[in-house]
Amino acid sequence: MVKWVGVLAAAMLGAAAPAVAQSGKAVPYWASIAQNEARMRVGPSLDYPSNWIYRRRDLPVKVIKVLGLWRQIEDPSGTTGWMHVRLLSDTTTAIVRAEEAQLRETPADGARVLYRAQKGVVGRLSDCARGWCAMDVRGQRGFVRQDQIWGGG
Repeated sequence: MVKWVGVLAAAMLGAAAPAVAQSGKAVPYWASIAQNEARMRVGPSLDYPSNWIYRRRDLPVKVIKVLGLWRQIEDPSGTTGWMHVRLLSDTTTAIVRAEEAQLRETPADGARVLYRAQKGVVGRLSDCARGWCAMDVRGQRGFVRQDQIWGGG
């Protein structure tokens, strides 16, 4: 029994680690859903009912309030609610808002189009500057205009 308690305590400390890393950030900030299934709740506790269940890992969310281990988030549709910090990741992602976003070879409108991403496609972001972000959609990389996506940039 003692081994289980030790394992459980270690697991709980591990789950709290992301909270420590994220708690120092100024709100609002970008995050993404870290699990294959994550529940948004109407309040900052497991005692509150879920109002949404997300089944889309890497979906970008905006953290708008921090309360202990809970984060009030806004999703791409504008829906707000509370999520436990262990369900969130610091990985910067975005969702395509335009009907079609072109992923280009370089961050310029005249650059060669490498890929096209339809509305609703989610990718990981890096190096956002001057209205462009480097985006990776399952290994397909290119530069996308920031006004065509919603998420950390």
